[in-house]
Amino acid sequence: MGGDNAPRANVEGAVAAAVELGLATLLVGRRSEIESELRRAAYKGDLIDVVDAEEVVRFDEESITPIRKKKRSSVRVAAELVRDGRAGGMFTAGHTGAAMVCAKVIMGVVEGIDRPALAAVLPGLNRKRLLLDVGANISCRPEHYREFALMGHFYAQEVLGIPRPKIGLMSVGEEEGKGTSTTKEVFGLLRSSGLNFIGNCEGRDVYQGEADVLVTDGFTGNVILKVSESLAQLVEEALKQEITRSLQASMGFLLSKDAFRSFKKRLDYSEYGGAPLLGVKGSCLIGHGRSTAKAVRNAIRAAEDFSRRGIPEKIQTKAREFKPFVTAS
Repeated sequence: MGGDNAPRANVEGAVAAAVELGLATLLVGRRSEIESELRRAAYKGDLIDVVDAEEVVRFDEESITPIRKKKRSSVRVAAELVRDGRAGGMFTAGHTGAAMVCAKVIMGVVEGIDRPALAAVLPGLNRKRLLLDVGANISCRPEHYREFALMGHFYAQEVLGIPRPKIGLMSVGEEEGKGTSTTKEVFGLLRSSGLNFIGNCEGRDVYQGEADVLVTDGFTGNVILKVSESLAQLVEEALKQEITRSLQASMGFLLSKDAFRSFKKRLDYSEYGGAPLLGVKGSCLIGHGRSTAKAVRNAIRAAEDFSRRGIPEKIQTKAREFKPFVTAS
């Protein structure tokens, strides 16, 4: 029931995931509304079931609402389905804070991790990069950055296929002494963490630097993510305007249409579907409030992949192995 286009976009995305990818989905929410959308989509298969949950957490409500008040809200019921093993993972395009609270409280947090983090995969010229946190933790203590680096390290290994990921710390300068008192302290923690820490990174390094994993607080990470998405939209619209300005530009576009299509796909957030919440005992992906059916389809695919690979369990195992570093001062 979450998102600007709910429940239609969510139902259409689930239908696409079933028909095109063969993925089974439980649609959690108001049964009558969901079944109406399934009839509209003319879905006749058996890969989609509906789990009734009459309550919905609105965007203007507190994050703790599904725990204290709306205990039969769709986001809480979804988290319970994952906890109880009825679902391999969950995706929501609804209230981000409520989803994170439900994941932490209902699914539980990995031992050795205090603050789960939202991770976003960013495109690059030669390779993808991982940025975390992108919104789960607005303010962080130094040890939380180390947890983010640890989780990012294992996620980059498992999902991005990087054997020894390079970890960078977002700051205002490359030198060790640059940044706030917090980032200066974090620098020391990461240097002694046992991870492949390469030092501070600046804004210019987000897409072209050496780091495979960029670590920052949720406030800064969310700003980077939203600015990046806005810039991608600006570039796309600017290209469209230039293409229509002259016959020569239009002919050039026709000759390079495939390249433009690939360029757009590389920058399109809907290709990734949602950001995984790392550090909880289950697969939880959180998407844009404006998620389209395409984004939902890809988020379901990503959640299934996340669960099938056992990423939460692997992070938990690796966190235990790294416990001497996690608890070191």
